Amino acid sequence: MNRTTQTLEDVPLNRFHQMLTVRSSGGSFVDGYVLSVVGVAMVQASAALGMTTFWEGMVAASALIGIFAGGMVGGWLTDLFGRKRIFFVGPILFVLFSLAQLWVDTPFALFACRFFLGVAVGIEYPVATALLVEFLPKANRGPRLATLTIMWFAGAATAYILGNAILTLGGEQGWRLAFASTALFGAALFLMRLGTPESPRWLLGKNRRAEADQVIRQVYGSGYSTANLTEEATHEKVSLWGLLKAGYGKRLAFVSLFWTCSVIPVFAVYAFAPKVLMALNLHDKWAAFGSIAITLLFVVGCIGATLLINAIGRRPMVIHSFLWSGLALLLLGVFANGAPALILLLFGGYALLIGGAQVLQLVYPNELFPTEIRAKAVGFGTSFSRIGAAAGTYLVPVSLDRLGIADTMYIAAAVTFVGLAVSWFLAPETRSLNLADAASLRPRHA
Repeated sequence: MNRTTQTLEDVPLNRFHQMLTVRSSGGSFVDGYVLSVVGVAMVQASAALGMTTFWEGMVAASALIGIFAGGMVGGWLTDLFGRKRIFFVGPILFVLFSLAQLWVDTPFALFACRFFLGVAVGIEYPVATALLVEFLPKANRGPRLATLTIMWFAGAATAYILGNAILTLGGEQGWRLAFASTALFGAALFLMRLGTPESPRWLLGKNRRAEADQVIRQVYGSGYSTANLTEEATHEKVSLWGLLKAGYGKRLAFVSLFWTCSVIPVFAVYAFAPKVLMALNLHDKWAAFGSIAITLLFVVGCIGATLLINAIGRRPMVIHSFLWSGLALLLLGVFANGAPALILLLFGGYALLIGGAQVLQLVYPNELFPTEIRAKAVGFGTSFSRIGAAAGTYLVPVSLDRLGIADTMYIAAAVTFVGLAVSWFLAPETRSLNLADAASLRPRHA
């Protein structure tokens, strides 16, 4: 294909794309680390600071609350000031508020630090994914965005391994060091992102064509320019509300609802896996083995979905993921008193099968909206889904105590089937479309 007519989305994956994937997925790694290390250090921190049950809950939920605020603010800032500038805000906040935890002396101070760490995580979602998707070739867009979900679980696993090691070696102050360890990853992320260029699509949307051409030549070579960039329909002087009324509101509703329905059971199951497994009569080695196995199967499910996302397509993947994972939760309710091996099989099946919906959480919102509101849409979806995550995390122990394990599993299955219904009626197929067509309300089929 001649360079003068080849679109940038048809250019093969190059070294820059690979490096940008690493730079962007680093934020997801830190997200998993931030949300998981609190579970490692909470017991020691609670004793040291004399936390009441109220403050334990508030500190545990602080990052999720921060993500809600950060997602909203980060999406707006990313669309207003550009991807490149906001790309460094998260790492700076990670370093500052992680180190600040070394000197906290009250539960409120720890809550405040972890709230702002959550804000940093919330900012990461819209800026990292928008920047990445606006550079990626069409054929690699889905798998590369899905990689960010895998990195979340990698960060969570690292938090459990490194956090426990720090607690063992750090003595009475181990909890402070465990919380502050996020600063190491924040600093590494900042250094890794130095030299990242601005998105040509964003520059073009701001009528800065010469700068966009310069970035394109830097990334793709002297034979390319904005002439090789697929043009999006312009929406000059149209507010976000105006765009939503024009038709993007339906897409935003789909993204927010499917994302929320996919994270509520996952966050609840992942956060309380040992307690849930004990309620299902899995004790001692069965419970320990089950927690590890479920964590690994979440990762395997996400990796499998990433490998299959282009072969299967977005719409079939999200529908089948909700359908079969929901059936696994439903059967867990039916066989709540079943044999340990059956319980682990069903729980593992859920962890494996929900991978499709998990990886699409960052694929769909980045494909379905034009450049000028892409980051806002991702930020809104992030914020909305974290309301569900916080609610699910809070309500699981309450439901286990008041309703029992069977009804808790039925509720989780019902939430998953709501996601299935939403996806059945609203999920589009964007696999073979370029970014401009995928974001158009009247996409052309490739």
